[in-house]
Order: sequence, then C-alpha cells, then structure tokens
Amino acid sequence: MIRVVALAAAGLGVTTLAGYAAPGQCTVSGYGGFDCDVVTDGGGLTFGLPHGRTFAFALMEEGVGTGYLIAGDAAPGARPKAIQDMTAVDGKPECWARADEFEFCALIEQ
Repeated sequence: MIRVVALAAAGLGVTTLAGYAAPGQCTVSGYGGFDCDVVTDGGGLTFGLPHGRTFAFALMEEGVGTGYLIAGDAAPGARPKAIQDMTAVDGKPECWARADEFEFCALIEQ
C-alpha cells in the first residue's frame, strides 16, 4: 500500500520525523516514474533522481514551494537549479507543479 508523502501533511501544518527516509515511487518531468528513497523533514523532501542527480522540495509558505535540481557532481557552494512557485496539483495531493513546465509526485510505500 502506498500513502501520500508527508508534503500533504506539511501543507496542513503537521510535522514529520526529521531525516526520515522511506522507499517510495516518484515521478518527475523528464524522468518518468521510478523507485526512490524519500527523505522527509517536516517542511519538504529529498530524493535521488536517475543518473545521480538529486531533487529537493521545500515548502515556502502554505500551498507554495520551491523545487531544486542538484547535479550529481555538484561542488561545495554550487547553486542548484531552482524551480519556484510550485503549487499542489488539483486532484493529485501527492504532486506539485509549476504550471505545465515541471511536475513531481512522491509516494511513500507503507
């Protein structure tokens, strides 16, 4: 059984365990669906992408967040690519998107 990742809970003000990692299913624009280990921290999440990159998401305010694409070989101090103004996708509480440009979904297996 798969449950909605902690982001829906974070959007409602519910906190999760810091650094908690769980196996899940993720989809990201340009990557399709894949198995992932999702780390939640109460206000966001992080998971590895195929080919060594990392995706991180931080809730900036209620209903709005920023995604970050981090290169697999990023050096200390390197800036990730920021995808700002992401909002929850209607009818898909486990998914966030920036218009039609970029979307991700993260489901944690239970």
